[in-house]
Amino acid sequence: MTTVLGANTLSSGGYEVANSLRENRADSAFLYKTFDDDGTHHDKGTISVWVKRTEIGAEAMIYAAGASGREFIRFETNDTLTYRSVGEGYHLNTNAVFRDLSAWYHIVVAFDSSQGTASNRNKIYVNGVQQTSLATATYTPNQNMDHKFLSGELQRLGRDSEQANPFANCYFCEVVGIDGVAHGPTSFGEFDEDTGIWKPIKVSGLTFGTNGFHLNFADSSALGTDVSGNDNTFANTNFAATDQSTDTCTNNFATMNPLVLGAGTVLSEGALQITPGTVATGFHTASTMGVSTGKWYWEATLTSSTVTAAFGIIFDGSTGDVAEHLRNNKMPGEFSGNTNAWGYKPGNSGAVEHNAGNISYSGATADADDILGFAMDLDNGAFYIHKNGTYMNSGNPTSGASKTGAIDISGGDAGFVFPVYGDGDTNGSPSAAFNFGSPHYSESGGETDGDGFGNFNQAVPSGYFALCSKNLAEYGG
Repeated sequence: MTTVLGANTLSSGGYEVANSLRENRADSAFLYKTFDDDGTHHDKGTISVWVKRTEIGAEAMIYAAGASGREFIRFETNDTLTYRSVGEGYHLNTNAVFRDLSAWYHIVVAFDSSQGTASNRNKIYVNGVQQTSLATATYTPNQNMDHKFLSGELQRLGRDSEQANPFANCYFCEVVGIDGVAHGPTSFGEFDEDTGIWKPIKVSGLTFGTNGFHLNFADSSALGTDVSGNDNTFANTNFAATDQSTDTCTNNFATMNPLVLGAGTVLSEGALQITPGTVATGFHTASTMGVSTGKWYWEATLTSSTVTAAFGIIFDGSTGDVAEHLRNNKMPGEFSGNTNAWGYKPGNSGAVEHNAGNISYSGATADADDILGFAMDLDNGAFYIHKNGTYMNSGNPTSGASKTGAIDISGGDAGFVFPVYGDGDTNGSPSAAFNFGSPHYSESGGETDGDGFGNFNQAVPSGYFALCSKNLAEYGG
């Protein structure tokens, strides 16, 4: 299987995808469409979709058609990928598992029941490669069989009709249906000539067919709008304007990492909302993207009482410090003998903890809904924190080597540095929301970094950048 690195943006001048759709399972949100039954034979077609997962170990519905005897594409509880018809008997299930929650996967399913050879009637591709190593390989049994995909039966993005847990936690972008032609993946993507990474290409030149569509999620007020020219717009159930995201397959933003979770912690809203359980104390989660050089900016806000919350950073050096904090259930900065972590505690007079003790720092208490900003200068070993735009300790993120008012992080071990979150309370642990540039909440600030990426509440300091793949490609990390 070809790996998607970041968001496939290491070469310039390619096709850019501006928006995605963020699905949160608890919202029971989905898009749906019932096409007019035009009486044609739906024996050939293609579904193409880019997906970024935000959980593993749970069914995640991608696309489904029909009710009883339905057809669908989904991730299974063991993180394999299935393309199946319950009523017509075909079933392809991969041996490969898909557990990279920091990357986008491109999935294409193509059907052509006119083929004389059964194994040519159903094909599944991931990142440009046909999946031929299959745990289950049962193909369309009857030649010239009609499919429910793209037919007059109900079509759904992000929901199944029959499962007990029919929704998904994920991001979707570039969702395309082609009615009447079974396309391979090269109609939707290509390998970058410099990096070998699979990336999207423009699809507007394709012939979509009567029931074909192209959903690009560019209109936050009508997220199911079809831009193929067919006007096959999908209706919306429970998606809000804030579910439109700029985290896409051509610019992949950091989220918090579902693979790095403290006991009882739940991530939602595209892995940007953190809800600790009452049994959780200490370390909760870290970001999906780490950096080792450069200057980076992100924001966060508490969405409930501060209690003993701690926002911080951890150098994941030779000792594996993120894993060590998780394993020992320690808040960032709380671990005695560990000099690779710092934790700002907004509910404790804004103290900063390092190596299990508070360091000298004139911090500020923050309440729920205050906007906290974090500017990390790894070139000079400095870390700055603001509350609602005012930097604590008279900090100046643009002061360079003088590190005016900074938390000195120059003693951190070599390795990648990750934004992290934790708390020390077991009774009403505070929840928090992170914004790495594509927030899940309504943000009217409209502040971007110097390259125009992100939507932040407060101004991004000059020379600092959002944690996204385009910036990682440009400025290292």
